[in-house]
Amino acid sequence: MPDEGPSPESVAGAPRGTARVGFYGDDFTGSVDALLQFARRGWTGRLFTSVPTGAALAAAAAEVDVVGIAGIARSLPTAGIEDELRPALEALRDAGAHVVQYKASSTADSSPTIGSLGRVAEIGREVIAERPVPVLFAQPDFGRYTVFGHHFAAEDGMIYRLDRQPTMSTHPSTPMTDSDLRVHLSRQTSLEVGGIPLVAYDENLAARLADGDPLVVLDALTDEHLVTVGAAIQRMPEPVFAIGSGGLSHGLAAADPRDAAAPPASIPATGPVLAVSGSRSRQTRRQADAAVEAGWTVRPLPLDEQGIAAAIPSAVTTLRSGRSVVFTSDDADMSATATPLEAIARATASLVDAAAAAGVTRRVIVCGGDTSSRVTRLLGVHSLSIAANPWGNVVLLRAHAEATHLDGLELLLKGGQVGTVTLFDDVRGLGA
Repeated sequence: MPDEGPSPESVAGAPRGTARVGFYGDDFTGSVDALLQFARRGWTGRLFTSVPTGAALAAAAAEVDVVGIAGIARSLPTAGIEDELRPALEALRDAGAHVVQYKASSTADSSPTIGSLGRVAEIGREVIAERPVPVLFAQPDFGRYTVFGHHFAAEDGMIYRLDRQPTMSTHPSTPMTDSDLRVHLSRQTSLEVGGIPLVAYDENLAARLADGDPLVVLDALTDEHLVTVGAAIQRMPEPVFAIGSGGLSHGLAAADPRDAAAPPASIPATGPVLAVSGSRSRQTRRQADAAVEAGWTVRPLPLDEQGIAAAIPSAVTTLRSGRSVVFTSDDADMSATATPLEAIARATASLVDAAAAAGVTRRVIVCGGDTSSRVTRLLGVHSLSIAANPWGNVVLLRAHAEATHLDGLELLLKGGQVGTVTLFDDVRGLGA
């Protein structure tokens, strides 16, 4: 028998408007996905772009059901994860969250040297509780499934074992070499990694989790399985530290649905769109090419100061004429910098800031999880809210910033593989 949800006693201390769950997202696009999963089930939420003050977080936690902190841990070397993650987890713990989720990519992007989820688990157990850490990467609505600990991911309409998926098997920084998540995680930590298979799910799942190995990998093939896991996690002794995708967020929220209105599907159009891409995925390239066919101007992203300075007035002029613009990094000259990720973020932030200051666009697409994280922080955006959820996992956000020209800016923060081929022009036309 699947777990039916939190008991009345388990939620008695969490009235409406009191954050029951807190999450840290390992990149901004993943953080937005988590916020969306909760919002779809009626949870109110707020997403901070960096660790807020204790007072700011406490005030938010008293008003909403879930609070999130968007981070960059996925792209960090293992030695740098603690400085990034520990303050965020301590803040969420001190805010009184019953469950603290480390929101990770649904493709388990990590390695012993980059974005180590093993190191994340060690830190989480130290900060939140020395208890078993539930691990759930499945997200069926995004084509991600786990069966007997092995993970599968869809791409181009096909479902692949993760170590054979075209993107993840050849990922430039965290290639997947084994689909068994227990093996994958064991290479990143000395903690024991176990699992509970789907065939063992019953009314005792919460007790099995509480008595399990330090890391417990969980299966899911359907949304119902996510809810079963989410309900079991909420029945565990608090506080709980868990690692997982937006599927885990979905399960936690759907196990205890709230009554806030779902995000709207559309908002009024705002004119031409600026898209800036740090993603080098094939899907983002297809989207850029489709935008050109729809009449957009496409240009290589300049990475040096001189190139950025030259690109800004040209882009502003094109946008002012009513034509949308996309800057792509997969055909940019990477030889111009020894730190391409930082250079891409600096260039994209400069272009967005200049276009917004000139008043020639109010809707911006930023492609690439790592790029989105850095660009949003460079722009000085302190928090984000959901403006619209037009399709699937695509979310249009509203930026909140001190700078007048950036406050209220509409942002689509897009992971490399996210969205249909026509996404860019669909976003431009949204609400028209």
